[in-house]
Amino acid sequence: MMKILITGSSGFVGQNLNKLLKEDYTTVPKSFRYKKGQKIEVNQDVIVHLSGKVHDFKKSSNSNAYLEANFELTKQLFDGFLASEICKTFIFISSVKAVADTIIEVMTEDNIPDPKTDYGISKLAAENYILSKRLPKNKRFFILRPCMIHGPYNKGNLNLMYSLVKKKFPWPLGNYKNKRSFLSIDNFNFVVREIIKNTTLKSDIFNLADDESLSTNNLVTLISENLNFKSKIWCMPKSLINIIAVLGDFTRLPINSKRLQKLTENYEVSNEKVKNVLKIELPTSAKEGLNKTFNSFN
Repeated sequence: MMKILITGSSGFVGQNLNKLLKEDYTTVPKSFRYKKGQKIEVNQDVIVHLSGKVHDFKKSSNSNAYLEANFELTKQLFDGFLASEICKTFIFISSVKAVADTIIEVMTEDNIPDPKTDYGISKLAAENYILSKRLPKNKRFFILRPCMIHGPYNKGNLNLMYSLVKKKFPWPLGNYKNKRSFLSIDNFNFVVREIIKNTTLKSDIFNLADDESLSTNNLVTLISENLNFKSKIWCMPKSLINIIAVLGDFTRLPINSKRLQKLTENYEVSNEKVKNVLKIELPTSAKEGLNKTFNSFN
C-alpha cells in the first residue's frame, strides 16, 4: 500500500487530511521543525507538506521566523525528496498570499507573484526553490495555493464573524459589494486525494478555491439563516463608516481601518485550472461547506 508522509499533521488541515487519506493509504503523520544543517530522510511514496508558520495577526514574529518555518524547512524536505529513491510525489501547500495580499481582478495561476507580507514572501521563496530544481524523470511536484480553508471546529475569522452575527446586531456594511473566495476542507482534501490518485499527472501549480465567491453581506445572511433568524443589513454611507473606522484606530470601537479593509475587500480566486487539468467537479458547494463549519460552532 502506498505510504504518504503528512507534515504539520497536528493542525486543523493536517488532521482532516490524515483522516481521509488513511482510508486508502498508509499515512505517516509527522511534525518537523527547521534545524540548521538538518538532513531529512524520506522513505514514503508521497509527501504532503503542510508544516509552516501561518499569519501572525499579533505581529509578534520577525521575518526570519517565517523564512525558517516556511522556506528553510521546505528546502530541507524537498532536498530529502530529491535524494529519496522511494518518494515520487511532493505536494507543497503554499498559499494565495504567496501571489498577492490584495487583488482587483480574479486571481489565476497567470498572476505574477508580488507578496508584501513576511508570510507571503516566505511561501513564495519556498515555491521558487522547488521550481529551481531539475527533477529526475520519475518524480513530480505540485504547488497548491489555497485561499482561506475552513471546516468544522476550525477556529478563525469565520468563528469571530459567527459570534458577532449571533448577537443579532444590525450589520452596517450593506453598501459594500465585495466578493471573496473560500475553500472548504472537504474540497481541499478531495483535490489532494485526486492528485495522489492520478499518477500520470505532471508537475504543476494550482490555485484552490470553492466554485462560488461570496460577499460579506452574503456571509452575514448565511450565518443568520443557519441561526434561524433574519439578519438586518443596514446600508450606512461609506463616508460615515470610514470616519468610524478611523476613530476605531485610536479607540476600542469594534471596527477600525484594518478590520474594515478585511471585511470589505475583494479577493476572488479562480479554480478553473485545477478542475480542467484533473477533469473534476468539486463535491461541496461554497454554501454547503460554510454551513458545515457554522453548524460546528453551535
